[in-house]
Amino acid sequence: MSMTQAAATYFERVAGNWDELRAGYFPEAVREAAIAKAYLRPEMVVADVGSGAGFLASALAPLVSRVYALDGSATMLDVARRNLTGFTNVTFQATDGATLPLPDASLDAVFANMYLHHCPDPAAAINEMTRVLKPGGRLVITDLDAHTHAWMAAEMADEWLGFDRGQVKAWLRGADLVNVIVDCTSQSCCATSQTDTADQAQISVFVATGSRRVTGAQEAVQASYGAAAAGQGCDCSSIAEPAGSCCGPSANAMDLIDTGAAGQPITLWMTGYTAEQVAAVPAEAAQIALGCGNPTALAALRPGEVVLDIGSGGGIDAFYAARRVGAAGRVIGLDMTPAMIERARRAAAQAGLRQVEFRLGQAEAMPVEDDTVDVILSNCVINLCEDKGRVFEEAYRVLRSGGRLAISDMVSDGPFPSSLRGDPARWAGCVHGALPEREYLDLVAAAGFTDVEAAHSLSGGGIEGVQVYSLSVSARKG
Repeated sequence: MSMTQAAATYFERVAGNWDELRAGYFPEAVREAAIAKAYLRPEMVVADVGSGAGFLASALAPLVSRVYALDGSATMLDVARRNLTGFTNVTFQATDGATLPLPDASLDAVFANMYLHHCPDPAAAINEMTRVLKPGGRLVITDLDAHTHAWMAAEMADEWLGFDRGQVKAWLRGADLVNVIVDCTSQSCCATSQTDTADQAQISVFVATGSRRVTGAQEAVQASYGAAAAGQGCDCSSIAEPAGSCCGPSANAMDLIDTGAAGQPITLWMTGYTAEQVAAVPAEAAQIALGCGNPTALAALRPGEVVLDIGSGGGIDAFYAARRVGAAGRVIGLDMTPAMIERARRAAAQAGLRQVEFRLGQAEAMPVEDDTVDVILSNCVINLCEDKGRVFEEAYRVLRSGGRLAISDMVSDGPFPSSLRGDPARWAGCVHGALPEREYLDLVAAAGFTDVEAAHSLSGGGIEGVQVYSLSVSARKG
């Protein structure tokens, strides 16, 4: 993982004219793509690993509280100091990359631009960068797609001739990062051999992102919704009071939501169910409706279809779907909380709905066979899952070709402070696990879905200056 002698020699030699060389290799649009994926806030502390002459650090400094510019070349760092003299919030530190000179869980984001292909062990480099991320912190890597220009290894001390995107994704997931996306920047790196000008390269550049897990978040969610199923917790979107605010100050699942001047929660929760829809489901399910929208309204369910409800809870969406698909159809309710499964099964038996079954399992690893489902529903559940990317990949796996995704979920218009997003106790409130809308939809598309459409739904509010709201999302497989 540490810098090789060949790389050290190369960067010492080119440091003096690196800015000119870099401008010929790749444009400012590469760093803009990286920054756009980081969802930065002014109070954040970030690192630029392999910072070189300060190309990325100079763009980060105006956006955050502090930037650590880390590089293995002392000469490069000297150039960076001269380039960034106008910034007082940049700290320059030498490192060979084997061990970053920063404490565990100390950074909100780590960037690595054109660094990974100089690392002998990219997986170890990714693990080390993950180590210094706070819970919920983001890793952002921009680098070269796989190519065949072997002369670049000889002339530029490249250890790798770019990377296969699938391999990069596997490395990020191997570091236990969640919501991993490896995508195109629509930019290229251009280079010409110094020994043979006929050797020219134009290589596409990818951007890879992932976030560090929040330890204990899933356990907190499961405990809270288990209590709700047992009648000891919060009913976050009471059907009886659809325009009411979600839970009171002493409620279980939502008591950590910000309060307004009158001491009432800012976030209001509405499902959009009609009285007719509520009357069509077992009363016990209607009493524990914890959603933020009405995904069945999007789904256009047809008789005979197979439906999967992710995070089925008390079963209201599953039961209403069962009425729509009829006796020839089938509905599978999936939930990770045993108490919810027991309650939903009891309600199904009492209502005589034999085409509905409830399975215990995680949305990130669904106990459902490949290509067996026509429609997937989910109502304010995926935001509670840490790895939403995995959830969408699983949804894609179990859907038949042409199958439909119809979900309601909570998203935000920007990132939350790390003090909120990284606190596992807050995740059960249907807000702190919400992603920025753009990232959420990127994850849907990255799973392979097409025809992705989204519209603001009924629930919404704010916390710490960040707007949160429910989003109705539809998409199709294939």
